[in-house]
Amino acid sequence: MADNVNDQSTTPPVIEFPCHNYPVKIMGEASDTFLEFVLATTEVYAPNFDRNKVALKQSSKAKFSSVTVFITATGAKQLEEYHQALKANTAVKIVL
Repeated sequence: MADNVNDQSTTPPVIEFPCHNYPVKIMGEASDTFLEFVLATTEVYAPNFDRNKVALKQSSKAKFSSVTVFITATGAKQLEEYHQALKANTAVKIVL
């Protein structure tokens, strides 16, 4: 049996900045304030994001919410700080 292992590095792809329409998905506990928190935090780190492109989905039992926003990513520092600010809220479970 031939070994078909890909010899490419496992490093993540390089993002070219600025990166327009960079998707960020935030999943957390559903509440009246979850979406408001995500949008307010996004305003701080990506003030020109398009609110018309925000996607909100509820889990089947409405226990969790998923919010997807599309931002203009300006650099690794912005993305790291944005992710840290989102994760600082205990309702947030995953940021992708």
